[in-house]
Amino acid sequence: MPSPVIKNLYLELERYQGRLKIGAGFVLVLTLILVLRLFYLQLIRHDHYQELAESNRITLVPAIPNRGVIYDRNGRILADNFSAYTLEIAVGKAGDINSLLEQIGNLIEVSPKDLRQFRRLMDESHEFETVPLKSKLTDEEVAILAANRYRLPGVEVKARLFRNYPAGGGLSHVVGYIGRINDKDVKQLRDTNKAANYKGSTHIGKVGVEQAYEDLLHGKTGFEQIETDAAGRGVRVLSHASPVAGSDLILNLDLELQRVAEYAFGDYRGGLVAIDPNTGGILAMVSKPGFDPNLFVDGIDPAAWKELNESLDTPMLNRPLRGNYPPGSTIKPFMALAALELKVRKPSDTISDPGFYSLPGSSHSYRDWKKEGHGTVDLHNSVVQSCDTYYYRLAVDMGIERMGGFLSKLGFGEKSGIDIQGESSGLLPSPEWKQKRWGQPWYLGETVIAGIGQGYHLTTPLQLAAATATLANGGTFYRPRLVRAIRDGVTRKEIPIPPEVAWKNSFKPENLAIVRSAMVDVLKPGGTAAAAGAGAPYAIAGKTGTAQVVGIKQGAKYEESRVALRHRDHALFVAYAPAEAPRIALAVLVENGGHGGSTAAPIARAVFDYYLLGKKPEGVAVLKEYESAGD
Repeated sequence: MPSPVIKNLYLELERYQGRLKIGAGFVLVLTLILVLRLFYLQLIRHDHYQELAESNRITLVPAIPNRGVIYDRNGRILADNFSAYTLEIAVGKAGDINSLLEQIGNLIEVSPKDLRQFRRLMDESHEFETVPLKSKLTDEEVAILAANRYRLPGVEVKARLFRNYPAGGGLSHVVGYIGRINDKDVKQLRDTNKAANYKGSTHIGKVGVEQAYEDLLHGKTGFEQIETDAAGRGVRVLSHASPVAGSDLILNLDLELQRVAEYAFGDYRGGLVAIDPNTGGILAMVSKPGFDPNLFVDGIDPAAWKELNESLDTPMLNRPLRGNYPPGSTIKPFMALAALELKVRKPSDTISDPGFYSLPGSSHSYRDWKKEGHGTVDLHNSVVQSCDTYYYRLAVDMGIERMGGFLSKLGFGEKSGIDIQGESSGLLPSPEWKQKRWGQPWYLGETVIAGIGQGYHLTTPLQLAAATATLANGGTFYRPRLVRAIRDGVTRKEIPIPPEVAWKNSFKPENLAIVRSAMVDVLKPGGTAAAAGAGAPYAIAGKTGTAQVVGIKQGAKYEESRVALRHRDHALFVAYAPAEAPRIALAVLVENGGHGGSTAAPIARAVFDYYLLGKKPEGVAVLKEYESAGD
């Protein structure tokens, strides 16, 4: 029988006390950690967590400012705002979107277009709290949605301001339009530290004046601090900062003059720019065809966008700013002035025009538009009769470098600096440009055709109008400007924008007088635009032009009736009036319009008659929505 084990009580007690000490130490460490954590939270991080607690109790609601209104020079509204109710969905609170959309569709009419647009905006607008489903709700629809609000999670009916463009497509490229803020806009706002001012805003200027003057038009966003209960319902307003309305803009543009110009174009495509030669103010800017800017405010439907984007008439192209065309014979008055200023020709110098020009040692003939030629031609008649042969020879004698250097003084080959974005610089060619662009040398034959505004030379209607205005005022190049004044959104004080002189040319008065006299005779019997000038009670100085769209083989004859419509020559006309004291200068380009004298010049005459005489074509009536709305 084994002997009994005697327990060592002392050893067991010692072990028990050791475990007790370890346990007590562990508890003490945990207690110390808890105390330190409480100290950190309650004292060191007190302000931070108090702010978080307040944010759970207080909601900051942005107050969107009224966007500034855009007026023409006579107070007619070109862009304004109206209020309407919009059905919007907070996607994060909506749960099953498809089920919710089905419920809404059973209550009010939601078109397939609305659904398509909603799903597109839902993908693009993750930065925003709500996504619009249907705009401009009727009172009945608002009532139905309010009555069923309890079973439509995430659905909100909000009063929103909508932008309206009563002038429609005529000023789409000038006034522009606003559109929903996208990711690109958000990035740009953040990069420029403007994002805070767009809290709650859903739209931003995209094109034209709306884009260029966005900062002024948008205004300053306000806010309300609202105390909420546990359910998120507003209890009371703690503080309030009112939004500051955007500034209004008054343009130099005359809406009635614009409409006269649009009407005069008829069904033709093209562009027109009319400028005050004494200030650079844009009086009219036509791009035909245009588009309805109202289509873009809520997000254009893909089908409508496809139609605009794929149209052969390119309505989205801003022709006055971005349309690049050969200047054709409208370059001749500027070439004539260059000849006198650079002393390449004297007014009395003459040539004998047989109807063509050939370079020495070459059999290639550069034809004059008049097959039999103009006979003996001096500088004056070269402008009046638009003699190509005269300018072929002049270009060779002047050289492409001197030609380009002089034309640049009139704004050709560079952006004019107009106060909206998207302007093209055109192209004033040079040997250096060709070598860099094509890796080829410059040929003398290219200088020949540059003398009549053909070849590589490309210009925009805006450049032509600005150059004509510079010629009309004696050599001062004013920056073309659309906005005439800014009306402060708070004080309502109107602040005029002074004309900006880009540079001044010291042209000799006697040389200017010779060229101007020739341009006046262009509109008289014997001139290429005599029909357009007939019966005018004021003197017009102008120059016609025709620019080839497709080349013609040597010896072939151009017959317009046998050429496809879109391959026919462009028609151009530049002019100013009254010739003795110019108040308006313009450039007209009619795409595939044929001859400048028969197509483009009559459009200019209609514009001059209205601006100088108040004479309006019978088909242009005053529309009520264009009447002055005052302040």
